Amino acid sequence: MRFVLAALLMAIAAHAQTTLDYDGGWTDTASGTAHVSLPTGYDAEPDRAWPLLLFLHGAGERGDSLEAVTVHGPVKERRMGRDLPFVIVSPQVPTGQRWTAGRVAAVLDDALATYRIDPARVYLTGLSMGGFGTWEAIQKMPDRFAAAVPICGGGLPLGLDAARDVPVWAFHGAMDPVVPIEMSVGMVRALRNAGGDVRFTVYPDAGHDSWTETYANPELYEWLLSHLLGD
Repeated sequence: MRFVLAALLMAIAAHAQTTLDYDGGWTDTASGTAHVSLPTGYDAEPDRAWPLLLFLHGAGERGDSLEAVTVHGPVKERRMGRDLPFVIVSPQVPTGQRWTAGRVAAVLDDALATYRIDPARVYLTGLSMGGFGTWEAIQKMPDRFAAAVPICGGGLPLGLDAARDVPVWAFHGAMDPVVPIEMSVGMVRALRNAGGDVRFTVYPDAGHDSWTETYANPELYEWLLSHLLGD
């Protein structure tokens, strides 16, 4: 147990962590704070532009404690020792609110202005409520993301053809009692019918937690990095 704790603390220490206050300007529902985890080498390579991985948490992580947004997702994987060459930005939604395209745009704008980001390698992912937010963001801002990974999410398929040029890899548990798998099926079908580049992975025995296995899969990060905006 002591060894595991020591390894975890070393992993956290190896990656600079900070916070980002983002401001949507016109509405408080597009303003807030994000947890930022910088990759190893960020400070040592001042001329390098890095990929950005924007992570949208689920409903259970809403609130005013940024540590909550690190419980699941890519920051958790980095803390467990996975080498992820991304600036990982994890904004938080206040209690009682949800993801909106305006909030995603606000944090993205401020992240691009604050950190050394390669604008051609901006990636979006989210789970549950964040999966819904991911689908909505690529529908309303398809020109801003090189690829997207919505997990156990859904949304309104109407108008999703606007995101046909955004490569998507969607994930869902077949036994999900919270967000029925049909929610992802409808979005995937609509995007495929529009000519989109879509992968869809279904975990046949998984319930709502289809994110732990997904974010632990190194192929996911390789797939993200294989895409550039405008390809």
